[in-house]
Amino acid sequence: MVDAPPLSTQKRIAAVRAVLDDVPDPEIPVLSIAEIGMLRDVVVDADGTVEVVITPTYSGCPAMGMISSDIGLALAKAGIEPYRVVMRHKPAWTTDWIPPAARERMRAYGIAPPVEPSASKQSLFTQETVACPRCSSEKTERISEFGATACKAFYRCTSCLEPFEYFKCVRP
Repeated sequence: MVDAPPLSTQKRIAAVRAVLDDVPDPEIPVLSIAEIGMLRDVVVDADGTVEVVITPTYSGCPAMGMISSDIGLALAKAGIEPYRVVMRHKPAWTTDWIPPAARERMRAYGIAPPVEPSASKQSLFTQETVACPRCSSEKTERISEFGATACKAFYRCTSCLEPFEYFKCVRP
């Protein structure tokens, strides 16, 4: 049996990215780590090692260990070895890295996507208007600054009476 010729660097990077497109964010499983903006880069070293660079949504995000493990499992299952996962904190992750299509899938899943804050200093002391992901009403109230994770707040819609999480806007 003859081994297949090795993939070019660009094709190998494309293959890795395709695998990582299926690695879900464990806190928002309808989005991949690429869609939420955590996947920053894929590099192939001169020795053939694949380096996957990720940035946490928060510096203390407890899911990063699981995400690194999920990346490793997906790459190993696809036969992509050797590899290493590197966590990079600069530049800091921002909700600006979540594209509109991913925000819409987040909403359809029942989590209100980030609302861009007003540029005024007064906005620091007021609550954002967060639309309910179920009925689209803006008649909502924050129940808790923190939801199941630090990156989300807990809200309730006063129109449909449903509770929901809001993924907070994060800017470096």
